[in-house]
Amino acid sequence: MKTKIALATALATLTSLPAMAADCPIKVGVLHSLSGTMAISETTLKDTMLMLIDQQNAKGGVLGCQLEAVVVDPASDWPLFAEKARELLTVQDVDVIFGNWTSVSRKSVLPVIEELNGLLFYPVQYEGEESSKNVFYTGAAPNQQAIPATDYLLEELGIEKFALLGTDYVYPRTTNNILESYLKSKGVAEDDIFVNYTPFGHSDWSKIVADVAALGADGKKVGVISTINGDANIGFYKELSAAGISADDIPVVAFSVGEEELSGLDTSNLVGHLAAWNYFQSADTPANAEWIAAWKDRMGKDRVTNDPMEAHYIGFNMWVNAVEAAGSADVDAVRTAMYGQEFPNLTGGTAVMLPNHHLAKPVLIGEITADGQFDIISQTSEVPGDAWTDFLPESAKLESDWKDLGCGMYNTETKSCVQILSNY
Repeated sequence: MKTKIALATALATLTSLPAMAADCPIKVGVLHSLSGTMAISETTLKDTMLMLIDQQNAKGGVLGCQLEAVVVDPASDWPLFAEKARELLTVQDVDVIFGNWTSVSRKSVLPVIEELNGLLFYPVQYEGEESSKNVFYTGAAPNQQAIPATDYLLEELGIEKFALLGTDYVYPRTTNNILESYLKSKGVAEDDIFVNYTPFGHSDWSKIVADVAALGADGKKVGVISTINGDANIGFYKELSAAGISADDIPVVAFSVGEEELSGLDTSNLVGHLAAWNYFQSADTPANAEWIAAWKDRMGKDRVTNDPMEAHYIGFNMWVNAVEAAGSADVDAVRTAMYGQEFPNLTGGTAVMLPNHHLAKPVLIGEITADGQFDIISQTSEVPGDAWTDFLPESAKLESDWKDLGCGMYNTETKSCVQILSNY
């Protein structure tokens, strides 16, 4: 009798525990360029993921399983991103993917992720105008970076003319389309908006910088909004310095330049130029101090932290908590468990995952200092990420809600879910 009671008790205990993952180890795909023009930015994100995975394994893993990183190098080759994503899902059989930087690489991966029902955590600021049930966007949407940065130039610095300089691909073009509409709504004349695009890896900035300087010939205050990506930023900032243009003359606010991009530059002539992110290494919080210390202990004292690293930090920890809540690494179960997930960010607040697969995050404006860091001069409370901008007529009527509506492109006028047409 005692044996039967003991057996029943043991079975009851087992059934009360969360379900274990079907297979160990749980595989985490890492899809970041380790070579090519984007390696300057993405290699650090690979290193970040390996650190996060090691830290979690030191805590005992997830659901009793160790995590195994599966790293591939898509080499800044956009079609290769799709091939590597397919490899991760079909050959390596990963449970989740953390990766991509550029929007063109994300657009390349999207059809594969959706076809195979994979799960991608995307950690970089982007242009919005997208909501996939297979992607969680942990970087900033335009209303969490581009719009607040533009407001800062308008309201705090009195900028009257705008040079929108970007790398020639979807993120800069869509972001600048939004910003042109926004600036016009703020009374900026079309003739006072200069737009220019350059290819990845562009190096000769002399004419473009001269053209920007010439915008101020009429005495109006000029500012630059930069969506230049990758190592092209090095040449751009060097040309600004060579032309003797300081932040007092023509301030630049960048959306893709952080501590990592500045680490290889002499920043003494860049002091005062700006960047808009949701995190800076200079954030003075205990959580950030602990994160920086762990990073430098692992990677060396000269390695810096940056915003997309924090996005991976938040996204990874939310994924871990969602897997544990779901009792499984199954994509559909984890997706459901992600809604409403909260995790402390590194700047003193709490990130929240919204039903539109975007985070609520603070917006920070930082000023470049002589040591390559940023002095945080403006910080908001958490701003909910918006998948569809309010500043393009075709998007203003759309909303994303995967939790209750099961739709990423819900038309609030027709009260119907629109079929998303792939532009990738």
